[in-house]
Amino acid sequence: MRFSIQYITLIFILFLTACGPSEEDLARVKLNLAKSLLEKQDTTNALLQLDSISILYPKAVYSANAAKNLKNEINFDVLQRKEAELDSAKLQITDLEKLFVKEKTQFERYAQYTYKRQTFERAWDRSYIQVHLDERGDMFISSNYFGEKWLDHVALRVYDQGDDARTDTIPLGDVNNHHSDFMDVKWEKVSYRNGKDNGVIDFIAKNADRRLKAVFLGKRYYYIILETYDKQAVKKALELSKVIKKQKRLEAEIQSLQKQLNVS
Repeated sequence: MRFSIQYITLIFILFLTACGPSEEDLARVKLNLAKSLLEKQDTTNALLQLDSISILYPKAVYSANAAKNLKNEINFDVLQRKEAELDSAKLQITDLEKLFVKEKTQFERYAQYTYKRQTFERAWDRSYIQVHLDERGDMFISSNYFGEKWLDHVALRVYDQGDDARTDTIPLGDVNNHHSDFMDVKWEKVSYRNGKDNGVIDFIAKNADRRLKAVFLGKRYYYIILETYDKQAVKKALELSKVIKKQKRLEAEIQSLQKQLNVS
């Protein structure tokens, strides 16, 4: 009698197991979920659902193939969109580059963009804020002083009507705090690299239409009113920096998508 009960129980369990959802059924649920996510424009999570089908349900051959085909369709659609974005970015770069002189010297690893109103010939004998941008999209600013007496300045503050932004301090003797002189003329150039501008770039770009002033902070203070073209230099360089980085990101994403489609 005991054997019979155990045998019947085993048969009952096997029956329940056999009557449960198959891997194909479970995989189809995920496939439908992925389609639902696509309708909601949630491509990222839709792809995660599709990728999980072959891993969780290796026996669900039909659904796995359907998931693979749908994933290829998604990737191809994304690829086309990103290629269109890349074309647009390249057009933006071409348009913005017209405002700059682009050149690479033997002393520099990357080509540099110089705003046309800030070339050496047009700016060597004045005090101003200079923007520096290279072909990678990396940028920074420098405060350039021209005068008869040393300021020994170590920072820069830009302001207007209670709003302001201040750079980090670049101490005297630092490689980014440069001094030179000729006869009775003094030059000081302080470069605020690697985020040392501390928001001054964004402040100038967002307020380029305002009458911005700047003070060179050091042993002596020196005040200037930013020229319209110097404010535009920062604003346009920031725009170019962003679109160059966007181009490089899109190119990497497109290359990755093309590899996935070729493998498929």
